[in-house]
Amino acid sequence: MFLLLCALLVFTGCSGTLVVSVMPEVEVMKGQTAKLPCTYTGSKSSSTIAEWYIDEQGTTTRVAFQPHNGPAKNDDVTRFGKRVTIGADFSLIISPVEPSDELPFLCRVTDGPEGFKESESLLKVFFAPEKPVLTKTSHQAISVGDTTSSEIETCEARNGHPQPRIIWFKNKEPLPEVKDKSEKTYMVPSVVKEASGLFTITSTLYMQPTKEDKDSEFHCVVEYAVPGGQIKKKDSDIAKINLNYPSEKATFLLLNTNPVKEGDNVDMKCETDGNPQPEFDFFKNGEKIAGQGGLLTLKSVKRTDSGEYECTATDFDNLDADLTGTITLTVNYIDPMEVTPKKPQVVMLGEKVEWQCRTKASDLHTVHWKKGSEILSQDGTLSIQDVTYDQAGEYMCVGAVPSVPGLTALASVNLTVKGKPVIEAPAPGEVGKEGDTVTLKCSAHGSPTPQFTWKPSGKESISVEGTKMVSTVTLPATTDILKNGVTCEAYNEHGTDSKMFPVSLKRAIDNSAEGRAFSLLLLFSSLLSGFYVVQTL
Repeated sequence: MFLLLCALLVFTGCSGTLVVSVMPEVEVMKGQTAKLPCTYTGSKSSSTIAEWYIDEQGTTTRVAFQPHNGPAKNDDVTRFGKRVTIGADFSLIISPVEPSDELPFLCRVTDGPEGFKESESLLKVFFAPEKPVLTKTSHQAISVGDTTSSEIETCEARNGHPQPRIIWFKNKEPLPEVKDKSEKTYMVPSVVKEASGLFTITSTLYMQPTKEDKDSEFHCVVEYAVPGGQIKKKDSDIAKINLNYPSEKATFLLLNTNPVKEGDNVDMKCETDGNPQPEFDFFKNGEKIAGQGGLLTLKSVKRTDSGEYECTATDFDNLDADLTGTITLTVNYIDPMEVTPKKPQVVMLGEKVEWQCRTKASDLHTVHWKKGSEILSQDGTLSIQDVTYDQAGEYMCVGAVPSVPGLTALASVNLTVKGKPVIEAPAPGEVGKEGDTVTLKCSAHGSPTPQFTWKPSGKESISVEGTKMVSTVTLPATTDILKNGVTCEAYNEHGTDSKMFPVSLKRAIDNSAEGRAFSLLLLFSSLLSGFYVVQTL
């Protein structure tokens, strides 16, 4: 319950000492409890009685009463029923409060020879309306240039008390409240008092919109009172106008964001600044071509699709307008790479090989040679002197137009190197003691594929590692092997190569204290010897 803090009204009679005091206004929200205080001063005889009345359209009706030192009673015949009681201090209590309870209440005190005195207290009931809702009876488009105003939207705010107020906004700016239908912009309000006693209010906005209103946003605000003299607001959602207006100019845009290259799909869009959009015709170099609506799509374009494209539109609401747009389309291209010589090259180990690569393109372009990710040449010529086995494999010639992302052309050639085997530097073997098994690996390049012979022989296996052939042998480390090693021989039709793989005993490491001390002594001695030599020199 909200009580308006104001001075108590004091009504004094023309004679005697009886005085009745109430609050001039009591404010409360619907559904809560209202307490209307009533106090009096006087003789307070046994015949004193306090009564509460309502004044409804000039008719006074008693609601409840209480004799001095007697029980309080209410008048069940009234519409309040059992919602009213009288407190011990003669206050009238109403719970729950309904909107129809907003009435003047009279507190009357009768005190025998003093007669009666009464004071009036006004009960004010509040209830916040629902969020306003925009509803439009017709969603048909409005045409600019109509000579009569058209309905924009209807705003409805339901179930408020006291009666709320609707304000219209356009682009967040309030519109003046105009009810004169002869104006271009005006509002038609209406109010319905529901059976609950709450108010539902509506306001319909009418306008003669201009073309500038095509993007305008409209909404309404409901203002309502709450206890304490405050005004609060609730906003509706935003609405826009479905507006028809004539075209004045056309635009023809290429939707592709990157430069167009052969193989791309191209989209070109034609539109006007009017609504609805008219029909469009498309032309290339003066010849009509098919589009769909305002969109012209070219699939997987070729360089021959380059040229001037035009769109035209006719708006029957503005036949004088020049609704034409043009686009000059350039389709970038790069020709296939031409490599000389074209065939795979087979050369002997140590010989020279050379290729030339060239192309044509719609713009400045680059040509470079690659093997894997390594760039070997950037002038179209790849020349390799003294060819090695590692240089065998596939080479790629890549052409590109830097100004057009993704516009490239590729060509590949293969190089085969033939020659006698070449064995890589041997890795020595070690064993713990004579007679232990040792494993040795012999890796060799060669073309045709080399074969292997081990001297002395052992258990052998062959594998491929990249472009190399690898022979792995396992055999016991005899006295002869420890002295002379093991020889690997690789051969093919072009010749032979051999390497000796030494095998030795692993050196034992003396980790004793005496051993470490001896090692340090040797190191110290060698350092002194070196110092002496330097001094002598």
